[in-house]
Amino acid sequence: MRFSEYFNLNRTQAHLDFVDIPLDTDLPVFLDPGAIKSLDSIWGHELIAHLQSFFEKVLKLIKTGKNNEAQRLLASLNERNEFHLGYSSGRSRGHGFGAGSAHSVWNALTQSKAVSSGLLKDLEDTALLIPGIGTDMISDAVSNILRGPLIEYTQKMCEYYGVPLTPDIDSGPIWDPHKGEWYNKFVSLPMTTFGKIILVPKVLVRHRLCLQYDEFYTHYLLPEMQDEHLRNNSSLIEVLKDGTRRVTKKSLKDKYGKDKPSVINQTLKRPDVFEDYKKHKEINPSAPLSHEIFNELEAINEKVDATPLLSKLKSIKTGAKQAGEYENLIEELFSLIFYPSLCFPTKQHEIHQGRKRIDITYVNEAKYGFFHWLLQHYTCPKIYVECKNYTSDVANPELDQIAGRFSRNRGNVGILVCRKIRDKELFRQRCLDTANDGRGFILSIDDDDLEVLCKEYMDGGNQNFHSLRKLWNFLID
Repeated sequence: MRFSEYFNLNRTQAHLDFVDIPLDTDLPVFLDPGAIKSLDSIWGHELIAHLQSFFEKVLKLIKTGKNNEAQRLLASLNERNEFHLGYSSGRSRGHGFGAGSAHSVWNALTQSKAVSSGLLKDLEDTALLIPGIGTDMISDAVSNILRGPLIEYTQKMCEYYGVPLTPDIDSGPIWDPHKGEWYNKFVSLPMTTFGKIILVPKVLVRHRLCLQYDEFYTHYLLPEMQDEHLRNNSSLIEVLKDGTRRVTKKSLKDKYGKDKPSVINQTLKRPDVFEDYKKHKEINPSAPLSHEIFNELEAINEKVDATPLLSKLKSIKTGAKQAGEYENLIEELFSLIFYPSLCFPTKQHEIHQGRKRIDITYVNEAKYGFFHWLLQHYTCPKIYVECKNYTSDVANPELDQIAGRFSRNRGNVGILVCRKIRDKELFRQRCLDTANDGRGFILSIDDDDLEVLCKEYMDGGNQNFHSLRKLWNFLID
């Protein structure tokens, strides 16, 4: 049974912002530090600060000989099962740096040349440079370090989707990045017969970590070693019939080894190669898992289809009585077709001390496509959506309403979605006037435009949405 089934959310994974975990075991996906570091939002920066402060504190304690304190910090990354991510085939049990492995992890860190030399700087580096630490351990460690922000995320998602929260639940160890210590408190969390649950945004999980030991060795370190041997006329050089000189990767592995200690020794001699690898990964982070991949993980054979939602939305009668249902379906449709560009939806988001509300607010974390292009050229860390289930045309008051939600810090891009724009040329000219007056950029779409957007999504448009780009070009020409 999955979280959505237990709480009767009537939504599948494609329509949820969080990972729809199984409650009795784990889902084989992992929280990736590389994915977190690619976030551009304020919330993303908070997560990064948690990870960096924890690992910097551990390394500092090790380097200054404060061994007991270092082991105590590592031991708090205990093996818990409220996240339900990882390789467990039976009941979820976690693979963190728990009390049982804290000493061995500390021992590996203290003896590692990668630590003493300064080569190892980030938590995810340990999966490459420390024997015995793998993807599942890193993911569990990240989950524990981010427990505080993820509890807050869980509470917001439960409020958003109508999931009841149970008060006075032990939080487990929460990392304080400012004080550099762990603390516990009582919090409200969703409780099931399988225990408490902490949700994770699906945009943050991957099949494996961004940094991979075998990838680094095969595609970065070995090619550098091949070039060195060729330049130095090494005895490992082979001369082919056509006179070509080569050094095979197999010969290098035979000579220098291929286990982690061997790779670390060779990396220490070539630290620039490791830094180049990390920089390449920072510039080219792995993409979030697609709806289709999540379906494969859940053994769901049906194709992700936006058509039923669109049909349901079109069947809603216009008017104030159905406004709430219309807004809910717009959010569900947008969360489907705009993933992974837009995430962390919030309904009726209050601004100006509650004097104004925004129907739906999304965080813009796009790494490609139309919304990524917007991020590169305009101020839009958030995308605002106003929903108008009117029987008549929307007009200037509705434009003024959404324009009043924009600000220098929040962003100045929004979508006004309504049922029918009869004179699109006139209305979009009004949107252009708003843009020219410096009051923000408003993309106006109706039911017919939604149908085009859904078709672009279903045709595999890779988040490019040419119809939105066409509307945007009209606003800036």
